[in-house]
Amino acid sequence: MKGGKSKAAPRRTDTKLKSKSAGAGKKAGKAGKDPNKPKRPASAFFVFMEEFREKYKKEHPNNKSVSAVGKAGGEKWKSLTEAEKAPFVSRAEKRKVEYNKNMVAYNKKLADGDTGADEEESDKSKSEVNDDEDEEDER
Repeated sequence: MKGGKSKAAPRRTDTKLKSKSAGAGKKAGKAGKDPNKPKRPASAFFVFMEEFREKYKKEHPNNKSVSAVGKAGGEKWKSLTEAEKAPFVSRAEKRKVEYNKNMVAYNKKLADGDTGADEEESDKSKSEVNDDEDEEDER
């Protein structure tokens, strides 16, 4: 062959790819997310984008591209003055205050150890076990 590798030479696989794919599963020791935890509030830009998406969809009804909406929204946000951004910033601040209140309540609930569903299950299992024992005693 001219200047290339022979076909008989074995191909080496990329060892980095192998190691990444082997560890790509779940991380060991990481606790799952709590579905009851409050979501973080949207920033001023995302509050702006909520409104901007509706306007953009009305003006461009045939547009199906999410990236086009995002790019147009980003350009519009950059062109706004601080005075024009102020209503979105104030709405974002209100959401942040509400989030902080919810997080305080959530953390207090965790500190108190209130896990309503777990307590109900444990009570049920105890009573079921006791019922089974009572039935055996009666025989």
